[in-house]
Amino acid sequence: MMHKLTSSFRRLTVGKDKLGRCRLYSQLTQHQSPLEESESAGGVPTIPAFDYTPPPYVGPTADEIFRKRKEFLSPSMFYLYKKPLNVVHGKMQYLFDENGRRYLDGFGGIATVNCGHCHPDVVQAIINQVTTIQHSTILYLNHCIADFASALAGKLPGDLKVVFFTNSGTEANELALMIARLYTGCQDIISLRNAYHGNAAGTMGATAQSNWKFNIVQGVGGIVELAPNYLPPVYNSIKKAGGLVIADEVQSGFARTGTNFWGFQNQGIVPDIVTMAKGIGNGIPLGAVVTTPEIAKVLTRRSYFNTFGGNPVCTAAGHAVLKVIERENLQENAHVVGSYLKERLTALKDKHDIIGDVRGRGLILGVELVTDRKLKTPANTEILEIMETMKDLGVLVGKGGFYGNVFRITPPLCFTKEDADFLVDAMDYSMSKL
Repeated sequence: MMHKLTSSFRRLTVGKDKLGRCRLYSQLTQHQSPLEESESAGGVPTIPAFDYTPPPYVGPTADEIFRKRKEFLSPSMFYLYKKPLNVVHGKMQYLFDENGRRYLDGFGGIATVNCGHCHPDVVQAIINQVTTIQHSTILYLNHCIADFASALAGKLPGDLKVVFFTNSGTEANELALMIARLYTGCQDIISLRNAYHGNAAGTMGATAQSNWKFNIVQGVGGIVELAPNYLPPVYNSIKKAGGLVIADEVQSGFARTGTNFWGFQNQGIVPDIVTMAKGIGNGIPLGAVVTTPEIAKVLTRRSYFNTFGGNPVCTAAGHAVLKVIERENLQENAHVVGSYLKERLTALKDKHDIIGDVRGRGLILGVELVTDRKLKTPANTEILEIMETMKDLGVLVGKGGFYGNVFRITPPLCFTKEDADFLVDAMDYSMSKL
C-alpha cells in the first residue's frame, strides 16, 4: 500500500511547489502507520480521531538533522528508537513527525508537558510577555514573578510559602541542598537508592547516581512508589535528629498523581523544602524551591541570586499553567483516567507473562517487563522491540528503571480514556507480536 501511496503522491504533486507537496503528504499520511498498511485485515489498534491538521513542514529531514547532531552535538546524547523521530509539531496529547504522521504522546508529562503540547493559554501568556519585557528579575520590580510566587505558595500546605525560582530541576535541587546545609550546619544527606535528582556536581555527588533525599514517586528509577505510611516515621526520625526533609516533586508534582497536587501529600507529611520543575512550565525552562520563612532566612548569609531564574517570560508561563490545571480540572482527570489506565494495564498483566509489575498512581505509571516473574529477570531487550512496534502503531512511551526494563507512562494530563484504551491495545498487540 505504501508503494501505491507513494506513486499517487508523485503523480498528484507534479508541478506543485514544496509547500503544496508537504500539505498533501500530511493529509495522505496523518492517520497511516506501517502496521496499518501491512495488516489491513483488522486487529490492529487505530489511533483515536483528532480534529486537527498540523501546518506543513518544510524544514530539514530526519536524516539531515541526525547527521548534524552526530557531528556537532555531544556524543553523550541518546535517543529512542532505531530510527529517531523528527518531531516537528505538537498539539495537546499528540505529536506530529515531519510527514504529518500523528503519535499519541504517552511520555511527554515527564518531558515537562502537563497541560498538553502548545496549550493556547500558555502559548498566549508567553507571547504577551515576550512582546513587553523579557528580563528584569534581579534589579527591578516585575509583577509576573510576584504573582506566580503568590499563586504557587497557595497550592502548598503549612508554612511553605517562600519561593526561589530557578531554570531547572537540577538547579532547584542544588539550591535545596545549599539551604538545608546552611540551616542545619550538617553536610550529610540520607536518601533512596536509584534516585535521580540532577546532573550538577552537588546532586550527582549526593546520590552517587544512587543516593540522596526523597523522590516522592521515583520516576527515573522505574516509577517506584513509596510503601504506604513509609514517610511519616522517616520524617519523625529526621526531625528528632535536627534534620530537614526535602521533597523532590520535579516529576510527581502539579497534579500528576491525581489524588493530590503534590506527591508527598499521598504520604500525609509536610516537608521542610519542596523542589519542582518540568511540568511547572509546560516546556519552558523553569524550576522552583519552596520553603518556610524561617528556613529561607539562611540565604541572607550568602549572596545568592539567579540571573534568569524567575524571569517574566518563564513565570508568566508558569502562572498560566497553574490556571489551566485548575480551570480544566486536570487533577481530577489525572485521577479518573489514570485509575482507568492502571486497571487496564493490570488486566493486561494477566494476559502477558512478560509483565512483572504495574505500579504508580494517576498519570505517572510504570510497567515492569521481566522474562521470569519469580526471578524478576529484566526483559531489557524485549522492551525495545515492544517500544518499536508501539511507535509504528502511533504510541510513544518512555522507559527507565535500573535495568532499563520499565515502561514509563506519563502523558499530558489532558489524556482521555479513549487515549488510554489505544495505548493499552497497542501494548497488548505489540507484546503479542514478540
